[in-house]
Amino acid sequence: MALALFDLDNTLLAGDSDYLWGVFLVEKGLVDAELYEQANERFYQQYADGELDIHEFLNFSLNPLSLIDNETLSRLHQEFMEKHVRPMMTRIGLEKVEQHRQAGDTTLIITATNRFVTAPIADAFGVEHLIATEPEVIDGRYTGKVAGIPSFQHGKITRLNDWMQQHDADLQGSTFYSDSHNDLPLLERVTYPVAVDPDPQLSDIAKQRDWPIVSFR
Repeated sequence: MALALFDLDNTLLAGDSDYLWGVFLVEKGLVDAELYEQANERFYQQYADGELDIHEFLNFSLNPLSLIDNETLSRLHQEFMEKHVRPMMTRIGLEKVEQHRQAGDTTLIITATNRFVTAPIADAFGVEHLIATEPEVIDGRYTGKVAGIPSFQHGKITRLNDWMQQHDADLQGSTFYSDSHNDLPLLERVTYPVAVDPDPQLSDIAKQRDWPIVSFR
């Protein structure tokens, strides 16, 4: 079985779940609207520019999880899924996941967005495995800190290598779908890199290297 790897935000989703979770928290009045919106926009632009300090961002994005009890978080995420996530789940992305499943491939979402946000989304896409940034949990509560290595840029390779060792898998015949130049380290490792609705930097690289460029939108 070959691995079929999917980035999540702006790849399978026609939008960014991490960014929109922040928007949703502002909508619900759970964070300071002006300060949070400014920070959310700043980090989103840094990500697009390839200049994101992932640890600074995670200190910002994971902190609200520590301020809300688990039962409320679960209820909020259900509302978030219906309001923001399901409308941006791409039909072609769903079909591509199913195509790989029917071919006998192992499907896996690998994303820098944290597991709290992304685990229900992976379930909704029918993807059996998820590598996401792990929020720290102590005594059943989120601490607002990150646990382990964030699955971002080269961290995706480290986390994937750990996963493959645990699952006796390798990258032979593998495919990776991504929109972002931030994923270039992993795109260069797989057998079949695919640029999906790519950002300008990745679009240029994909053209230079004759990688497929497709749209899920």
